[in-house]
Amino acid sequence: MNIRLRKATTIVASAILCIFAVSPFISHAQSTPSEVQALIDAQNSQIAQLDKEIAEYEKQLNAVGTQKKTLQNTLAEINLSLKKAAASVAASKSKINATQLQIQQLARGIAVKQDSIDVEAAGLAQSFRKMNESDASSLAIQIFASDDIAAVWHDLDSHATLREAITEQVEKLSTEKQSLADVKKNTEQKRAELLAEQKNLLAQQSSLSAAKKAQSDLLTETKSQESTYQKILTQKIAGKAASEAELNNLKAQYLQAVDPSQIPTAKKGIFQWPLDKFRITQTFGQSEFALSGAYNGKGHNGIDLGAPTGAPVKAALSGIVIGTGNTDAYKGCYSAGKWIMIKHTNGLSTMYGHLSVIGVSTGQAVATGQIIGNVGATGYATGPHLHISVYVTSVTKIITFQEATGRVSACAKALIPITPPAGFLNPLAYLP
Repeated sequence: MNIRLRKATTIVASAILCIFAVSPFISHAQSTPSEVQALIDAQNSQIAQLDKEIAEYEKQLNAVGTQKKTLQNTLAEINLSLKKAAASVAASKSKINATQLQIQQLARGIAVKQDSIDVEAAGLAQSFRKMNESDASSLAIQIFASDDIAAVWHDLDSHATLREAITEQVEKLSTEKQSLADVKKNTEQKRAELLAEQKNLLAQQSSLSAAKKAQSDLLTETKSQESTYQKILTQKIAGKAASEAELNNLKAQYLQAVDPSQIPTAKKGIFQWPLDKFRITQTFGQSEFALSGAYNGKGHNGIDLGAPTGAPVKAALSGIVIGTGNTDAYKGCYSAGKWIMIKHTNGLSTMYGHLSVIGVSTGQAVATGQIIGNVGATGYATGPHLHISVYVTSVTKIITFQEATGRVSACAKALIPITPPAGFLNPLAYLP
């Protein structure tokens, strides 16, 4: 039994060490344990410093986000977001490096334990054979063949004691080695998660770079004139109200009745928040902006979540992407900008608007919490935020503005999700 255990553990350890031999992530292979620990400590110190920087950038972003919309404030907000993203990427890399070093430590510990098992197993093989030979002859034969009966009893007792000690030690070493292998497996999983996080952060940084270029282009367009910038914001606000009013006046064939049985009972936590950090800047229905005369008296069809440009947007629930679009592709179409719609299995669909980046495609399955895009200010947005709406799937279609309204406008060919007024539900009734 112990020989079989030795063979099994040898195979496992050999496989583990082979993985490390080819892994591109492992470095400092010749470092001593104390040197590796010093490197880990240095990485952790760097992570702590970067976390402080990120917290400071977050504080400054919150302050800038509440200030009046001006060209300089908008650019300042984007620059802070870029710095925060760069620090987050650097922190993620440091975490990955620290994890790699920890895996190296574990691999070394596993190898030491395996060497101990191999040495003991090799040294005990002969003893096992002798004990097996002793066990193969009957006790009576051993007694009659010996001149010293007491010595026979002593030898048998010694063999039994040795067998127990050997078995206990091999099992102890094997258990310790398996424990290290389990920890290593968990650490590798953590490293994989960190690599995914780094990928997301790099995508976020790319999104911010694009947003910064867009703002630079805006400066060129306005010739750095604040009055021109404010005029553009005013046009967007007016366009927002006009496009929403247009969609509220759907053609008669799209004003379907909504079957209450197809609407899940409102319950907190059915959906997850699509952003990690945000502030609610506009609520559902008769919001302050709606009461000012927007939406043709129909109310706001979702909620707005203020967040920095480039912040990762996550799926509120698993589902299938049934459509994406970009109304900015049509000049003068002040609508949702870049948007994504996901159909869920509970009879509801969610739409995410004003994105800077669309990270998924139609027909793609997404998991709850999966990053699907990034916050932006496309469409009729006057500042970076996420608009999220909840639709009743059975009465929702994705068609062009012209098909929905029967009128020709700047948005005529732009695709957009449409539903009758009763098909919009308050997202806050389903979010945590």
